[in-house]
Amino acid sequence: MRYRLKELPPSDRPREKLLELGAENLTDSELLAILLRTGTSGKNAVDLARELLNHFKGVDNLSKASVEELSSFKGLGKAKAITLKAAFELSKRVKVSRNRKITSPEEAYEVLKPFSHKETEHFGILTLNRKGFLINVHVVSIGGTGKAAVSPKEVFNPAVRDLAEAIILFHNHPSGDPTPSREDVKITEKLRGAGELLGIEVLDHIILGKESFTSLKGEGLV
Repeated sequence: MRYRLKELPPSDRPREKLLELGAENLTDSELLAILLRTGTSGKNAVDLARELLNHFKGVDNLSKASVEELSSFKGLGKAKAITLKAAFELSKRVKVSRNRKITSPEEAYEVLKPFSHKETEHFGILTLNRKGFLINVHVVSIGGTGKAAVSPKEVFNPAVRDLAEAIILFHNHPSGDPTPSREDVKITEKLRGAGELLGIEVLDHIILGKESFTSLKGEGLV
């Protein structure tokens, strides 16, 4: 007899198990079941996940499958296939990013390109370890079509959590023109001062246009 997940004891339910034991202690099928959320007729989400992994011969092959291949699997459907594809893509981006050393504004720009075409202003930071390897990308403020307001607390909270030795500030100009404003220079100076107090160096401020960028360090403005 197959049970619905809610009929299983809490210790056997993937979500409850993750909360109690941590994600690292779940099997591939249990993690996949959380993304799937529901099963299908006669199968709970874990059963469906297990069959999916068996069909694709493991999570690596599953991660490479197209939306069409995923949605053709009986019981999955397009919505779940899109969810899985998005999750695998995020995982791939994190893996690539964390193996990347940032030694120039151009290398920082390569990481930040996805923010270039945002219609609203996104202000954030790249956190780096002492060897200059990227730890994470954090968006700390999202504004309207104008300036996104930021405070030192918002900026440095994620840097402290990441145990970062240095950060690179960034934000996009929805107008498409990456020319720095007076306000851009002022906020950079303010955040550099806050960073000195915390022992976290502000290396640069990258301003993103639609097709290009400006480095305040490269322009001699920091």
